[in-house]
Amino acid sequence: MKMESKFGQLLFGWFIFSFSYSAFAQESFSQHSSQKSWLSDHDPVLSQNKKIVYDFWREVLEAGHLDLADKYMTETYIQHNPNVPTGRKGFIDFFSTFRKPQPIADSIKGPLISIVAAGDLVVLVFKREFPDPKDPTKKYTTTEFDMLRIEGGRLPSIGIHPESNEQINLFPINS
Repeated sequence: MKMESKFGQLLFGWFIFSFSYSAFAQESFSQHSSQKSWLSDHDPVLSQNKKIVYDFWREVLEAGHLDLADKYMTETYIQHNPNVPTGRKGFIDFFSTFRKPQPIADSIKGPLISIVAAGDLVVLVFKREFPDPKDPTKKYTTTEFDMLRIEGGRLPSIGIHPESNEQINLFPINS
């Protein structure tokens, strides 16, 4: 019950966050100048969880340091993206085919606009741009999020949306 309550709170917060931007739908989102400021929280556990996800995203996903996967992921982690095998070994095998280590950036490279945490869940919110369905010569801006769960200081589950990864160049989508 406690998990459902925290998930409900996170979902409600995301709902409010999303609708607060809808009032300004014609305005573009901007990337925050200091992502690290989003890592602090009144609850030290939430701060720690945000930092784990933030560092995992920068070091393993974006910079391709798959040798650090053990630091962040459980061996039996569950992958919710159908393009990536479940399990840490499957994750490493998949990403090693096209992701080679590169320097680790100080901040997330993708168009990150928020980091939200509640309980054992951390949500990264990214800016997305799509063709306008009414006029393909125009685009509109919206948000998309990836939710990661922390258990014992590591990721047992990752739900990364395939389209968001194509937008921020994490990995190619298998069509």
